[in-house]
Amino acid sequence: MIGLIHSTQLLLGAAGGGDPMQGLISFMPLIIIFVIFYFLLIRPQKKKQQEHKQMLDNLKRGDRVMTTGGIYGTIEGLTDTTLQLKIANQVKITIARSAIAGLQKGDVSEENQ
Repeated sequence: MIGLIHSTQLLLGAAGGGDPMQGLISFMPLIIIFVIFYFLLIRPQKKKQQEHKQMLDNLKRGDRVMTTGGIYGTIEGLTDTTLQLKIANQVKITIARSAIAGLQKGDVSEENQ
């Protein structure tokens, strides 16, 4: 392994002084790929996480929500880390705020009410 590194250094040294900009130019495709990944993958994901956190911070009593497990319910009580969901008549569960996937959109009729 050390021999490979040493021979690579010898080859680079044997190539001559070379232009210092040549090293930067050889990394240019890698830099461009990183920038593309940042704008296509990383930045939108951060924005989505920020919107989800804002939604969790704005939850209030009476909101209809869906959990990450697919359970729909109405918020009956809130604390900083948990909330209490009413999922049916006389049935309430306590879950972590982070388990909320999103607010329920539209009218979904409740079978038990």
